[in-house]
Amino acid sequence: MTTLHFSYLIAFAISMMGFALHRTHLISTLLCLEGIMLSMFIALSMWPLQLQTPSLMLAPMLMLAFSACEAGTGLSLLVTSSRTHGSDLLHNLNLLQC
Repeated sequence: MTTLHFSYLIAFAISMMGFALHRTHLISTLLCLEGIMLSMFIALSMWPLQLQTPSLMLAPMLMLAFSACEAGTGLSLLVTSSRTHGSDLLHNLNLLQC
């Protein structure tokens, strides 16, 4: 495993660990999700270059589009929860009361 692969793996693992441990605020959860998506995007961008297969070059752009949709949905959820509940704490969000 090269140092480049190791750095992608470490970035993904740190983001996953942050996502698992920082569950108090919605904004920290969204930032950890963005870190996961960014590390996956970089890994998917470098993978076709290393294998020299141009047919896989569309996958990172598709994942980047889904990541942008996820970020927009997360920010709209953050604004909505801040307006209705007054904070972005995750324990205030109960889907059974909606």
